[in-house]
Amino acid sequence: MPVVFRWEGIRFFFFSNEGNPREPLHVHAEGDGGEAKFWLYSEVRVAESVGFNRRRLADLVRVVEERRSDIERAWHEHFG
Repeated sequence: MPVVFRWEGIRFFFFSNEGNPREPLHVHAEGDGGEAKFWLYSEVRVAESVGFNRRRLADLVRVVEERRSDIERAWHEHFG
């Protein structure tokens, strides 16, 4: 489970086995009693979420948008 980065106690990561065929580029976030998955294209959006309120999700979307290039780079390094 490669961790891409951490932000305010939230861990952003990929699962090493994302299935076959792999899903489109995305990142998972976990912490503060919540979990979420974010699609990165065509725009950053919440795929699923449990335990985060709307305000926290909006913050997480913003962080994913700001770190999109880091996430993409880590994805391609990990999955090829």
